Parts: sequence; C-alpha cells; structure tokens
Amino acid sequence: MAMRPAPIAILTDFGYRDHYVGVMKGVIARISPDTKIIDITHGVPPHCVTAGALALAQSWRFFPKRTIFLAVVDPGVGTTRLPIAIETTSGARFVGPDNGLLSLACRQAGIKRAVELRSPRYRLTDVSSTFHGRDVFAPAAAHLSRGVAISKLGPAVVEIKRLRLPSPQPRGETLRGEIIYVDAFGNLVTNIDRPSLARFQTRFNGRELLVSVEESAAMRIFKTYGDVPSETPLATFGSFDLLEIAVRDASAADHFSRREGARAFVKPKRRRD
Repeated sequence: MAMRPAPIAILTDFGYRDHYVGVMKGVIARISPDTKIIDITHGVPPHCVTAGALALAQSWRFFPKRTIFLAVVDPGVGTTRLPIAIETTSGARFVGPDNGLLSLACRQAGIKRAVELRSPRYRLTDVSSTFHGRDVFAPAAAHLSRGVAISKLGPAVVEIKRLRLPSPQPRGETLRGEIIYVDAFGNLVTNIDRPSLARFQTRFNGRELLVSVEESAAMRIFKTYGDVPSETPLATFGSFDLLEIAVRDASAADHFSRREGARAFVKPKRRRD
C-alpha cells in the first residue's frame, strides 16, 4: 500500500487579510490533492525572521514525524539568499528561505542534508521576484509530500545560515538579558533560560531573584500568572521555557511600553528588602 502524503505545516508573516496563504495552499492542492495542510500561524510580525524562527522552533516537535514545515518570513525575497529544503535526522523536513528562519528548529531536529531549490521541474513555470512562497516553496513542499526525494529538488548546500540569538550576560550582581519575542498577549519573552538563571542564583546562596525590564520596578518570579492579582506585573517561565515578563490579565508590552530589544535584568534581592 502506498504511503499517504506527508502533512505540510505552514508558518508565515503574511497575515490574514490578503490572498497569499490561500494561493500557496491552492498550489499545494493542485500538485498533491491528498496532502493535509496545517496552519501554524500567519501572524509572525512582518519581516521579523527572529520571531518566525522562534515560533517554528517552539512548534515542530509537536507534529507527526514526517511533517514538512513550509516557513516563509522572507524580507530578502528575490535577492541572492537561497531558497532551500532541509532533511533532518528526526524525520521532519523544512522548506523556506536561507536567512536563519529554519536554523533554530533544524538544529534541534538534526540536519541531515540541505539542498537549493533550483530544479525547474519542482517549481512553477513563471517565478515572481516577490512571491517565492507561491512559486518556489509551496511547489517544493508539495512534491516532497508526494514522495519526491529531496535530492531531486536541486544541488546540495554545504552550510545553512544560522540565526544567532543574544546570550544572557552575568555582570557582577546582575544577569543582563534581552527581550527577543513579544507574543499576542503582550508577554515579553527574554533570552534568559533556566540553566543560565540557575547558575546565576548559585552565586548568591539561593537568595531570591528579582526581575526588571529597563528602568521598571523589580518583580518576583512566580510559577504561573494566576499566582498574582489581576493587572500585577510578574516574571515567570512560559511555554518557551524562557523567562518572560507578564502582567496578569493585561499586556506587559503596553504596561512597560517595551518591545523586542529592550533590556531585562535579574538581581538578587537585597538582604534588607
């Protein structure tokens, strides 16, 4: 019995107003009508490769093993950046621009091989310089779903472009981090992970740590949003498993007037506090 087509999961910054995502799905349906298509999100902030990469890295492991991830956040469309497909040791495959968007997820999944999407047979006849999602990426994903070997899509790529996120930096009695993602609820997700925070805390004999964003008042770290009263700021480890700054029942981004790139600080509570 022939294997069913692999599912395709799509992530873009195209939004929900225009026809772009629908057209990509139409291209897939013409090539592989039986392919199951799943939307991850189309609400990635426009042109924000980092946000798209983080969302993809947080998503891929929850899908069936053979899933093809079609990701398009592509401010460099039509330039010298390569269109690529990646096969991983976990079984997942990724299709999208070589601008760092795929790198975080693929590093987690284990890169087996990567190819440039160059073969005319597996793209549309007329390729727009501004819509590779329709003309290059969607056809490639559809053909992979049908069982076409990744090697047929084009020549091998030796190394993909990697997205490098800033690391939290301990300086004296301060652990300095950065806001790297703001979700739809206005939660400010930092680059401070649990191991970095634990290493920092061991220097202070387990003293309670307090968190601030830029010049804000310090706040405690809680297990969940419900541990504080409504409209109270707090820090917590959310679904990204990164330290985030939130306001219960409200938007921390609005409350603190901060977005990506803002600084976050962790300090031990002073003994007299």
